[in-house]
Amino acid sequence: MSDELNLSNLKPAQARKARKRVGRGLGSGKGRYSGRGIKGQKARAGSHKMPAGFEGGQMPIDMRTGKLRGNTSADAMPIGPFRTYSQPVNVGSLEDRFDAGAEVTPESLKETGLIAKLSLDVKILGQGELTKKLSVTAHSFSKSAAEKIEAAGGTVTRLREPVERKKKKHKAAAPAAEEPEAEAAEAESDAEPEETEEGAEE
Repeated sequence: MSDELNLSNLKPAQARKARKRVGRGLGSGKGRYSGRGIKGQKARAGSHKMPAGFEGGQMPIDMRTGKLRGNTSADAMPIGPFRTYSQPVNVGSLEDRFDAGAEVTPESLKETGLIAKLSLDVKILGQGELTKKLSVTAHSFSKSAAEKIEAAGGTVTRLREPVERKKKKHKAAAPAAEEPEAEAAEAESDAEPEETEEGAEE
């Protein structure tokens, strides 16, 4: 009857690891420092959680390294009223996802998975080749994208008028001042009387 289940042969399905009991003296194997090392922030009682990437107060590596420019970067350019948050879509993606003669709109781009949300502007970029005739409607187009769409026989419809940025006018350089020595020489030459033929004979 030894095979029967009873309290004498009852065992857990998996071996159980004993709980670490700290602070029970030097003979316990975890005495003195109780597995916390020697002093410091992590050796103190209470919570000692720190954010990921914390380096003791020095500049973290993610802030020391260079950043890529772009509308999703923290230092995106241009900074100011002309900063953009548009979703880019290349004409090469339109070639792969749409049939010839199709109408491309922000709604159809979302259905095909080319953009994530309709609340942000859509900008069509010119990377890739386009051979299909498409009627593309978007908030803005790059110059090369518009040229490729129209070259394939399609049409371009802008939902937002392009912003014209004023170019800074450079001041014309002031004319260089004439040297005083040259002016004095010209004045002397004008003051000298011309020699007559009679004076020359004498």
